[in-house]
Amino acid sequence: MLNDSRKLGALLGERTAKAFLKHFGIETVEELLAHFPRRYSKRGELTQISSLPIGEMVTVVGEVLSTSNRRLKGRSGSLLEVVITDGTKQLTLAFFNQAWRQKDLHQGARGLFSGRIGIFSNKLQLAHPDYELFETELTGEEAKAWADLPIPIYPAAGSLSTWKIQKAIDIVLTATPSVDGILPESLLASEGLISLDEAIRLVHQPKQDVHWQQARDSLRFHEAMFLQLQLAKLRQARTNQVATSRSSGELLGIFDKSLPFSLTSGQEEVGEHIAKDLASGSPMHRLLQGEVGSGKTLVALRAILSVAESGGQSALLAPTEVLASQHYESIRRALGPELSERLGVRLLTGQLATADRKRALLDMASGKCLLAIGTHALISEKVQFYDLAFVIVDEQHRFGVGQRELLRLKGKTSPHVLTMTATPIPRTMAITVFGDLEISTLTELPAGRQPISSHVVEVSKPALVSRVWQRVAEEVAAGRQAFVVCPRIEGDTQEEQEFEGEELELEQSVAPAAAVDVAEALKLNPALAGLSIGLLHGRQANEEKASVMAAFAAGEIQVLVSTTVIEVGVNVPNATAMVILDADRFGISQLHQLRGRVGRGSHSGVCLMVTASEPGSLAMQRLEAVASTTDGFKLSELDLELRGEGDVLGDVQSGGRSQLKLLRVIRDADLIARAKVFAEDLIASGLPAPLQLALEKADAQALKRS
Repeated sequence: MLNDSRKLGALLGERTAKAFLKHFGIETVEELLAHFPRRYSKRGELTQISSLPIGEMVTVVGEVLSTSNRRLKGRSGSLLEVVITDGTKQLTLAFFNQAWRQKDLHQGARGLFSGRIGIFSNKLQLAHPDYELFETELTGEEAKAWADLPIPIYPAAGSLSTWKIQKAIDIVLTATPSVDGILPESLLASEGLISLDEAIRLVHQPKQDVHWQQARDSLRFHEAMFLQLQLAKLRQARTNQVATSRSSGELLGIFDKSLPFSLTSGQEEVGEHIAKDLASGSPMHRLLQGEVGSGKTLVALRAILSVAESGGQSALLAPTEVLASQHYESIRRALGPELSERLGVRLLTGQLATADRKRALLDMASGKCLLAIGTHALISEKVQFYDLAFVIVDEQHRFGVGQRELLRLKGKTSPHVLTMTATPIPRTMAITVFGDLEISTLTELPAGRQPISSHVVEVSKPALVSRVWQRVAEEVAAGRQAFVVCPRIEGDTQEEQEFEGEELELEQSVAPAAAVDVAEALKLNPALAGLSIGLLHGRQANEEKASVMAAFAAGEIQVLVSTTVIEVGVNVPNATAMVILDADRFGISQLHQLRGRVGRGSHSGVCLMVTASEPGSLAMQRLEAVASTTDGFKLSELDLELRGEGDVLGDVQSGGRSQLKLLRVIRDADLIARAKVFAEDLIASGLPAPLQLALEKADAQALKRS
């Protein structure tokens, strides 16, 4: 959106520039000026200490309540403890061997205090925080204006506190005569908005609250317009592309007759839309979203058979070897021996044996393979297709824009593209992020899918925790299987907080469950005595992972302890129990995906989410929300509200970190809709040169990042 590629080193010095690059990936003026304040505070206000998130970098406005300095027991040095307050709660600041700070941090002193919030001796603590005290000598109207002046609070990290970021931005703005506008002035005037230059300056240097509010309004509009212009350009470019028309025939007829069940009405409807796209002569660009188990792969497979009817090749891109192998095996089973042979189905992954890899590459290049299933290996320069006509991207959010584009460019003419996701996307987000795609949604589950009951289990209730493993044992005794998911692979060594070459030992909270440790512990659990317990995680060799999954699918492993490598695509119908340890470490979308691994057969499933979260906390709210419904679309709306687009969008749109900084797709839905109309009008009438240049630059940066 901004267009100033000057490097920060020339303005701020190399040391500061390196700090911005290290902590935020910021290296140019435009990137720094787009690092907007997350909120604004006042010198006359005190921040609520009770709202501070444990483990995160925070900046608080507080008043010093008391100070004390004491010698450390059993070692040299002293510890200065400063207690600050917001008028209700207290927070301790800890300084090692810095008793001289008592002179500044006396009772009644107010200021900004920045650091990572932790707990020591059951008290909230900032260890060696950075701080800046407020002046107190002003009087009268001058003092009131000073107290009411908005203080920008920036996302901070490490050596870059919020006021150091503010000072850096002040230097850059002083060295920037003006920020060039990219949108027509008449458009901004019609919306009652200030210019981009004024908005950038006022969002960082407001004198009154109304200044940063006006600035944010303008910057939100700029963001909405920039995003919708990018989408409009994609839509326009695709109208000029030509694709070979593909129609269904004998192959799809044979397949449909072999199905032991009827398609859902949703599968039939989406199938008709895709068939129309394939026959249109223009390349399809469609997003297929649906709940776990809604039958997306079957819809894609029917389209693959239509493309294969005329000799066109299809490539199915999966994010992991486990998922690619699962697709390969399940698709071959679904097709049966005859159709599998006629399609020449091949698997291509990085760990494939040399002879199998050469065979797959030769069959793809010659056209004998009409369906290639693989991971990023499909994108390799060595991979060539005879006639790539259809690209299917599974779990599309795992791939960057550039990666998807590299595979698409392997077609002699523009191939049809179908991207699939099991992470439900709220309608408002779909319009914002996938405005260049046609969107199809599967909401029904195939007949026979069983319900899943979900429960939150609090660690503070030992009887309930014990019942978790009894419940797993009951499922196994009934001939079924269970997953146990952990947030880490192995336990870490004990961490210590470091201060300028010295160490100050602090109490650590209980480390999250590690799969390797849990697998060993469960073997000793009396409730699970005699059961076959397996282990699966990302650091294992691919052959070992494949062997473990094969053993679990065959029923040889009864309880599989795993990390989130089983989050998507893993299909073991006999698995009915899902235990998620330290469930608060996962997001709503992840929890919903993990839960979807059970209840896929003829028996109902149970999901037990174990947590040490406090009742009423944000983490507990997330878990209770997941337990209350299996409607992924409701959960995705809640996820969006709780986490914001920065986390939810990931690299979906830009191939890198989310470009949405101030825009919120639910709150700003009306603004986004207006921006779409304005963007289409601008594209139709011709883009102003500065705007055209900014869009081209953004496209180049997106491809570079991905």
